[in-house]
Amino acid sequence: MSIWWSLHLRREAASVPLARRLLLGTMETAGVDPDVSYELSVALTEACANAVEHGGTVDRGEGSQAYRVTAYLDGETCRIEVADSGPGFAPAPERRPAAPDAENGRGLRLIEELADHVHFGRTGRGGALVSFDKIIKWRPDAPLAL
Repeated sequence: MSIWWSLHLRREAASVPLARRLLLGTMETAGVDPDVSYELSVALTEACANAVEHGGTVDRGEGSQAYRVTAYLDGETCRIEVADSGPGFAPAPERRPAAPDAENGRGLRLIEELADHVHFGRTGRGGALVSFDKIIKWRPDAPLAL
């Protein structure tokens, strides 16, 4: 069995915990190990916060007022994608790590640390896309055999 869902969310800070809670609820229901669920939820939170902050400047007519989150739980893998209509990401060599005490700029690095595979790219419409995968560990009492 596979589970997937997709949300269109407003680029508002209140949308970030909504996406996180939906992911955590799905993982708990499916029987995913809580540590894996937590790591994925933190990575999702960072990706959504990025979309909210950098997904376009609506007040100047740039970008969209929404972003999209899609999650796939299939077999032993969970894949999450967050897409917006923002300017995208700087090429990897140009991305500088944030200082340890910086207030901003650590989210992409955190996603890379928490996921098994990460891709920063562009959507078909020119927006930013971050997708990440993680191998799933199951609770011993997992109700669903995915």
